[in-house]
Amino acid sequence: MNDGDKGAGHATPSRRKDARRNKEVLLDAAAAVFVTKGVEAPVRDIAAEAGVGVGTIYRHFPTRADLIIAVYRHQVDACAEAGPDLLATSATPHAALGRWIDLFVDFLVTKHGLAGVLQSDSAGFDTLHAYFLDRLVPVCTHLLEAAAAADEIRSDITAYELMRGVGNLCIGADSDPRYDARRLVGLLIAGLRRPH
Repeated sequence: MNDGDKGAGHATPSRRKDARRNKEVLLDAAAAVFVTKGVEAPVRDIAAEAGVGVGTIYRHFPTRADLIIAVYRHQVDACAEAGPDLLATSATPHAALGRWIDLFVDFLVTKHGLAGVLQSDSAGFDTLHAYFLDRLVPVCTHLLEAAAAADEIRSDITAYELMRGVGNLCIGADSDPRYDARRLVGLLIAGLRRPH
């Protein structure tokens, strides 16, 4: 192996890291466009938001369904990964729970549009829904348990119940500008507080 070969070996992980970061930028841009313009927004709008050419998007995501599924999974992962970070950096477990639920609401508002498109392929949708539950219920459970252990909230609610309630409060938020799902969800989270 000569010195040129060594250099080439070191460039590969860096290129992979750059490619991953570029893909995340595309997914963040697509999610932002989907929130404001819906999942049928033109690809050129997503490309403009990401600061790339349309061809770059098609290189990563050959079909709109590929892009929608990738955005859904990316947002689930981001929401799941945020939970432990919020618990470590928030003033209290209840504050961490509230901040995480805000992220969850943002995801759900986007998800409703995504879900409508994805339900046409019910097998694929079922797989994504299972992924959603597998990734997010444990995170919400951990946040609830931490807040209950700190005696900040009632201990008689499960993560699934809370997430389902939040989901129900988010229905219609994307189609009625007078409806503020985040405000109502905030009231729900405040209502979990243990009376002192």
